[in-house]
Amino acid sequence: MVAEIQNTLRDKAWARWTVLVLVASMMFFAYMFVDMLSPLASLLEDTLEWDRGDFGTYAAGEYLLNVFGFLIIAGIILDKTGVRFTGLLSASLMVIGAGIKVVGVTWSEANTAGWLNSWWTEMPGSAKLAMFGFMIFGCGCEMAGTTVSKILAKWFKGKEMALAMGLEMAIARVGVFAAMWLSPLISAKFAVDGVNSVSAPLIFASLLLVIGLLNFFVFTIMDNQFDKQLVALGEATAEKDPEDEFHVSDLKQIFTSKMFWIIALLCVLYYSAIFPFQRFATNYLEVTLGISNAEAAGLFKWFPILAMVLTPILGMFIDYKGKGASMMLLGSVIMIACHSVFAFVLPAYPSKTLALVTILILGVSFSLVPASMWPSVPKIIDEKVLGSAYCLIFWVQNIGLCLVPLMIGKLYVATGGYLVPMIVFTCFGVLAFILSILLKVEDRRKGYGLELPNKVK
Repeated sequence: MVAEIQNTLRDKAWARWTVLVLVASMMFFAYMFVDMLSPLASLLEDTLEWDRGDFGTYAAGEYLLNVFGFLIIAGIILDKTGVRFTGLLSASLMVIGAGIKVVGVTWSEANTAGWLNSWWTEMPGSAKLAMFGFMIFGCGCEMAGTTVSKILAKWFKGKEMALAMGLEMAIARVGVFAAMWLSPLISAKFAVDGVNSVSAPLIFASLLLVIGLLNFFVFTIMDNQFDKQLVALGEATAEKDPEDEFHVSDLKQIFTSKMFWIIALLCVLYYSAIFPFQRFATNYLEVTLGISNAEAAGLFKWFPILAMVLTPILGMFIDYKGKGASMMLLGSVIMIACHSVFAFVLPAYPSKTLALVTILILGVSFSLVPASMWPSVPKIIDEKVLGSAYCLIFWVQNIGLCLVPLMIGKLYVATGGYLVPMIVFTCFGVLAFILSILLKVEDRRKGYGLELPNKVK
């Protein structure tokens, strides 16, 4: 029997790349849903009476439950029950949360249930319900992200892991491009009495999430067959049944790892200067360049394009040549430069060309750091707690992603402009740069191999 299955599904290129397509499509739809309202901030103000602070609070809701411990629980669920159950659970939570959010923005203030307006009176009822749905969606989305990382680490172990992770991130980021491009178009297409629709883009993205859930059902069939092959091989491979062998006490090796915490803090600082900026970028360009909402969204939609193209290429480079820690360092430097331009140069010289070039260069940074960061985690953490490690990194990241949009919204209201928020994003980049230096030093001292290739010859 062992001889018959020396080549598992993982050894078959068509199988592992099919798995990549199935799980990456789910993250594509998730990323698309996340930013469907980002280009419509002005419309939310006009039709639902949200102010910029309300929008920042709503955006923070995506990460709220994760910050208060859900992601830690998600990591234990992932390592204890495996990628199949956790993936289906996370995809289902995204669909449920999306449905609630659609209801929230569909109801006008006049039709919103009375209890929504009876507490937290400074925030519109529609924003509260949309935020609640976003909280549920966020639990599923972040759980799905960590699950997909463990899936790719499992299916591409000893093979094109960084390339696979890079392609997954690239596909997911096309979702950001699609959201920035399609959301204003769908909103205008379903306008009623000359007023663009807020709910139509969300409904469209929610239906795509259902397709993502169905794709994950297909993956579970393939993964179940793969696990049966691994179990049948037994001692013929170094693998153990990936659905077993986890104990909560094993988490100690994560919490006591200095390298883990450097990567986790680098992650939260870097992403806190990317995703919250993404929420406000369209309005920032409107205000700074004096252009329409649609034109601003049209400029920013190119942000993920270079990231989409470069991330797989950089992943392939890491697989064959290494230099992961150096890429994180370079990505942090580029981010500092770009946010400095947004803070000081673009307001003084409001040029659409300069804005577009800076957006594209920021996309290069968004390739360098994620392409090198996520494949580095399996090099420092044991495989049986890899899911928990990814979830803990996402948990730390979510603390920043929850608090930063709230802070940016409040800073905008307090200062009446985007100067201070852009300076804050720049400072995050400086701190990420310092941590990337510490990462290189620690890797050189301990020999984790972050600068070494992933591909096993």
